[in-house]
Amino acid sequence: MTFKKIRLELARSHDFPEGSSERGYEFVAPLKSDGHIDASGWRAERERCRVRRFWPGQETELGHLVHKRGGAWAFHYDIHGDQDDDETGFRFAAHAFTPGEYVSIREHDDTLQTFRVVAVQAL
Repeated sequence: MTFKKIRLELARSHDFPEGSSERGYEFVAPLKSDGHIDASGWRAERERCRVRRFWPGQETELGHLVHKRGGAWAFHYDIHGDQDDDETGFRFAAHAFTPGEYVSIREHDDTLQTFRVVAVQAL
């Protein structure tokens, strides 16, 4: 099991035709050699699995990577006690977190946004 720091940046969209390096997430997760999240590694050291959401004009949010019932992965923020405020990764379990790949996240406001994996660094 290897813990990695993963950086996601907003992908191209109607509002951001070039994407945006100022909008995204950095999180720590144990990844298997194929780039998929290692659930058993997460269970063993879940406190290490932190997330930081960055977005211009909004306060930076800090929290944890959580594994929800049904197998979904989500970001749970320390300032929000309610699980309804979690941001859920769309099929994170099926995605390899390798540079150049794309993933989607359902944000607080229920909007599904697409992000590009721009960096994966060993810790």
